[in-house]
Amino acid sequence: MHQLALEITPEDAERLFTTARTASHFTDEPVTDEQKHAIYELTKMGPTAFNSQPLRITWVESPEARERLVQHMSGGNQEKTRKAPLTAILSYDENWHTRFPEFLPSAPHMQGMYDENAELRMTSGKANSHIQVGYFIIAARAAGLATGPMTGFDAPAVDREFFEGTGKRSIVVVNLGHPQAPGYERSPRFAAEDVTETI
Repeated sequence: MHQLALEITPEDAERLFTTARTASHFTDEPVTDEQKHAIYELTKMGPTAFNSQPLRITWVESPEARERLVQHMSGGNQEKTRKAPLTAILSYDENWHTRFPEFLPSAPHMQGMYDENAELRMTSGKANSHIQVGYFIIAARAAGLATGPMTGFDAPAVDREFFEGTGKRSIVVVNLGHPQAPGYERSPRFAAEDVTETI
C-alpha cells in the first residue's frame, strides 16, 4: 500500500476512513447529547451549493418513536434499528430555498430562481442533502461513534409518519452508537487505477 500524503495523523485517518466500519450491532453505551451536538456542528461546515444546507436531522430516541420507525424499515433492518442506541432520520427540506436570506445573505434574490423552478429546487435539495449525509457519517466517526446508514425503508411511509405537512423528505436512516466487533471482513475497495483517471 502506498504511503498516503496526509495532513492529518495516521490515527485520525484510521478513525475517519481506513479502519472505520459500517456497524450493524452496537454496545449498550448510549450516545450523548454532546455527541449529537458535535455531529451536527461538524456536518453543517461541509460545503453545499450556495451554502444551502438542505439536510434535516431527526433524532429517534424514545421507544414509541423507535417503533413508529421500525414498522417502516425493511425486514433486515428492523431489529438492528430497534436495538441501536440512537437512530437518525436524515431528510431534505423541499422548501430549503425559502431560507436564502439566512444562508446566503449576500444574494437573497437568488431565491426567485428556485421559486420559479420546482424541478431545479428538488434536484438541488436532494443532491446537496446527499452530500451532507457523507459529512454526517464522517462527523459521527469524529465523535467516536460508528454508523449504520440504510436506504432499506419505505420513505413515503416514513414521511407520512413523521413529516406530514413539514416539507421534509426522508433519504437515509442511520443507526449510531459504539460498535461491537464486526463479524466479517471488510468488503474490497477498488484500486485507484481501476476507477480514477487524470486527463
